[in-house]
Amino acid sequence: MSVPIVRTVAELRRTVADWRADRNRVAVVPTMGALHEGHLSLVRAALAEADRVIVTLFVNPKQFNSAADLAAYPRTEVEDAAKLAPVGAHLLYCPDGGEMYPSGFSTTVSVAGVSEGLCGAFRPGHFDGVSTVVAKLFLQTGADLAFFGEKDYQQLHVVKRLAADLDMPIEVTGCPTIREPDGLALSSRNVRLSPEQRVVAPALARVLFSMADRIASGAPAAPVLADGRAQLLAAGYREVEYLELRSADDLSPVDDAARPARLLAAAWLGETRLIDNVPVPSGTLSNA
Repeated sequence: MSVPIVRTVAELRRTVADWRADRNRVAVVPTMGALHEGHLSLVRAALAEADRVIVTLFVNPKQFNSAADLAAYPRTEVEDAAKLAPVGAHLLYCPDGGEMYPSGFSTTVSVAGVSEGLCGAFRPGHFDGVSTVVAKLFLQTGADLAFFGEKDYQQLHVVKRLAADLDMPIEVTGCPTIREPDGLALSSRNVRLSPEQRVVAPALARVLFSMADRIASGAPAAPVLADGRAQLLAAGYREVEYLELRSADDLSPVDDAARPARLLAAAWLGETRLIDNVPVPSGTLSNA
């Protein structure tokens, strides 16, 4: 048994209209494909809340800062569809570039505030691309619910702000990061790591969880952040793009764990950029 695939907005809307006629609640899980257990966990979360679940697969050129990065992004539609069928997704929506951005397309959706700093500082235009495609996917699917992973924590905030500001009738839910047994956050980009780099990669999560425990215990953030950056470089990361403590609620910079906070990092291992984040609860220790 395989998951049905549709490729046009018209076909997608006809299917959703039929579901609506039967009073079904609809959820969407937006992806760029190369699905792994992190994506599948989002589908399971959606199935627990909705009657019908759409997974979207579109490698969005507008959110890439490099043509080489876009070209290298894995495209595995057949394998992705095979992974979705046993999980129970009801539909895979796979538009091509012309369907998503037809001739003459000239609109950009931009979310200020939460998109600034962190990844926004190092990937100019990235979140405009994310906001534009997500707005289109929300409108195309007409879903009641949307599910995103917390690994892309800044993206989650951008999408929630987008839906709230534009009065979109959709509930956006963030789901916990899924990790390998050694702590590495699952990511489609992990396949680019060499065997040697894969051994080093879990240091990112290990250092973040250690830092979170120290800050939650009352240690001042500045020296902890400096020490964490040094540890990542010593472990074998060639560059730490950012390593910051931000409010969990609005991503504003904070200096301690007086309120729930989040440690967020982006670091380069060879030619692969990895991101991760961990919670720093106020007043209690976090668990690795």
